[in-house]
Amino acid sequence: MKKVKLLSKIADAGAVAVIRADSKEEAMKISAACIQGGIKGIEITFTTPEADKVMKDLSRQYEDDSNIVIGAGTVLDAVTARIAILAGAQFVVSPSFDTETARLCNLYQIPYMPGCMTVTEIKQALESGVDIIKLFPGSAFGPDYVKAIKAPLPQVNIMPTGGVSLENITQWLENGCVAVGIGGQLIAPAKNGEYEKITENARQYMQKIQEIRG
Repeated sequence: MKKVKLLSKIADAGAVAVIRADSKEEAMKISAACIQGGIKGIEITFTTPEADKVMKDLSRQYEDDSNIVIGAGTVLDAVTARIAILAGAQFVVSPSFDTETARLCNLYQIPYMPGCMTVTEIKQALESGVDIIKLFPGSAFGPDYVKAIKAPLPQVNIMPTGGVSLENITQWLENGCVAVGIGGQLIAPAKNGEYEKITENARQYMQKIQEIRG
């Protein structure tokens, strides 16, 4: 039931903020700004220094809010996935599919969302127990590609990352995506220390999602 509950939280959140930062402190501030703006899914990428410590601190800080899910991103192998899970990660995201990582996450009942582009890659991931496919990079195809994939694979749950914006988020979700991953446009103000702008960006994204879902 653990995995089912976590998958439901991700789907209910509707958006996962992809956090890439230059330091642990910056990652914590960006995450807090996103959460304040209403985004409940937080993905800390392993390109961020001390990413595992960020996940551990966030998990403790928001342990009383059952709607918030903290996960790990840019996980390239099973060893890194294990580090993330020990740090409290509730989901694991990769830029590509890795069989050993899928097996490890299934063992610990942690949702694994690998990056896939083709129907062949998606089929392989589904056969390995993956429940949500990260369509990556989404910018390479656009929202219409989701319809093309779901024609032969209507059962697949897709979360695009890369190329999701306020201008096209409606199209992504209306074309059948279970959630979206949002990075660059959402967290760009962090470069200037303008975390309040990140909060405002997050509010705008969540407002769009709520409008789409009614």
